[in-house]
Amino acid sequence: MKIERELMRGAGPVAILKLLERQEMYGYELVEAIARSTDGVLAMGQSTLYPLLYNLESKSLIEGYWRDADSGRERKYYRLTPKGRRRLADDTRQWETLIRAMQALGIAPAQLAAGGAA
Repeated sequence: MKIERELMRGAGPVAILKLLERQEMYGYELVEAIARSTDGVLAMGQSTLYPLLYNLESKSLIEGYWRDADSGRERKYYRLTPKGRRRLADDTRQWETLIRAMQALGIAPAQLAAGGAA
């Protein structure tokens, strides 16, 4: 199922911050990890990802740095900043609140309502 643009606008940055909380990654690696981790639901192309990365970087939520890859060429890797960690914690609380509100309306699956996988 393809997620509409407005919903992706809120979910995309949080997904990026969450993945970068786990480990530093370069752009294409993030594209692949988002698609794989969400069974394609939050899949985005590089043309969507890079503006998100630039925006997060301009807000000092992530920082990019150049590093040689195993292939020998340089890649720009991204990592979460302390400010990004705080933002991710706040965004996570907001998403949890939103999920509970949607559950109260009977929209979210019973598995989530029972405290299952989020």
